[in-house]
This record gives sequence, structure tokens and C-alpha cells, in this order.
Amino acid sequence: MMRTGSTLAEEMSLLSQTAEPVTVTVARRVAVGREREFEQWYDGIIAAASRYPGFLGSGVLRPHTTGQAWHVVYRFADPASLNRWESSPERADWLRRAEDLAEETGVARVSGLETWFSLPGRTAPAPPRWKMALVTLGAIVPLVLLMNLTVLPLLSGWPLVARTLVFSGTLTGLMTWVVMPRMTRLFRRFLYGG
Repeated sequence: MMRTGSTLAEEMSLLSQTAEPVTVTVARRVAVGREREFEQWYDGIIAAASRYPGFLGSGVLRPHTTGQAWHVVYRFADPASLNRWESSPERADWLRRAEDLAEETGVARVSGLETWFSLPGRTAPAPPRWKMALVTLGAIVPLVLLMNLTVLPLLSGWPLVARTLVFSGTLTGLMTWVVMPRMTRLFRRFLYGG
């Protein structure tokens, strides 16, 4: 809802200052035998997206077998930045170029804590934030305690910034790739219901 006297641009600017990064995953089925062309197309569209303000990075997940969907993942700093890219004529031109290479089969968007709470094959909305916060707290407290007992004593002579970087990097990596995928599966019924 806009405040009285403010412009749409001011509202979008305010939104982008408080908004969380957005990750988009697009599934595409690539025409058999045209995988190399699709990779070149992907390199081109991502190079174009990277020139837009707010672009944070991208990746592509190739299928294990021919005929399965490829997943193109890209991330923007906030919804406003993502919208500028997605509504751009340049992106529309790139999508036209891929029409005979690949068919889009699905799109998923997540932001904030939602990125830790995605289940394979699930496209429904993320669970309520209070549930995500409880499960994250249940995962992070034991992990931080364990790291304080095992990792920090090994780093006691290190400078503060280096200790913090190692601690935070290890914690973030473990939470993202090891702990939260398991916690999401373990607490699936609590998070998503039956």
C-alpha cells in the first residue's frame, strides 16, 4: 500500500531496501542433441542478466540423463531488481531465441529462509515463517554449541576476522547443504502439514 504523497519509484526503492534476495529456478526440457546450443544460450542470457543492478549470481543444474529437465537458477538482491530483469526487452529477446531449443516446464521463486525449506518436487508455498524460525533454531543451536566446543578452540590464536570467517562459513555451509535439507525432511509434517 502506498503512503500519501510518495511516488511508485520511492515505494519500490523502500521495498528493495527492506526486501530479501529472491532465488528463481526455471526448469527447461532441452531438445535432444541441442544441449551444447542450450549451454551457449544459457551463458548469453546469464551474461545479460549479470549487467542488471541487483544480480547476485546464477548456476545451471544439468540432468543425469537425456530428456530430463535442466534447472537454471539465478538470484537477485530483491524483488524490484528481479522484476526489472524479468520485464526487460532484453530478457524477452533471449527467451525468444530459446523457443526451439528448450521448453519451460516449471518456475519456482523463493526468498529468505524459504530457500532452506524446499522439498524436491514440491511447488506449494513455503511454510509459515514462525515454523521456519523454530526449525532453524532447533538446527542452529546444537550446531553452534558443537562448533564452539570443537572448532573455535582450534582457532584460538587466529585473528578475530579470520575466526569469524571460518566459523560463519562453516556454519553456513553445514546449515545449507547438510543440516537444513535433513531438518526439512525430518519436520516435513510440522512444516507443511499432512
